[in-house]
Amino acid sequence: MSWLDEVPWNEHGLIAAIVQDSSSRRILTLAWMNREALQQTVETRQAVYWSRSRKKLWRKGEESGHVQKVLEVRLDCDADAVLLRVEQAGGIACHTGRESCFFRKLENGRWVTVDPVLKDPALIYKK
Repeated sequence: MSWLDEVPWNEHGLIAAIVQDSSSRRILTLAWMNREALQQTVETRQAVYWSRSRKKLWRKGEESGHVQKVLEVRLDCDADAVLLRVEQAGGIACHTGRESCFFRKLENGRWVTVDPVLKDPALIYKK
């Protein structure tokens, strides 16, 4: 049995991927992977995800240059999520130009933006 066969893919053939910066330990994003994305990630040591909106593989940084070098892949105790520990190129993981996709914090019943934009998305995505 292959290590990929031990992953309990959901009904859509996906598993959640939590992405963590290896230095700061900050959670950068949550993405989805199918079998091919996880296999390519392990083989290339660069993060590859499944884009549910585009219905295709998405190589992190293919447009922005903000690639994620994968240092470690872990499977959680229930085997329903993988954790990728990465080196984040450029210090930006979010398409909004922020370090992390988790830039809003619940304060007094409201979502408040607490992290700055490090780079204008218009300068990152020139399409």
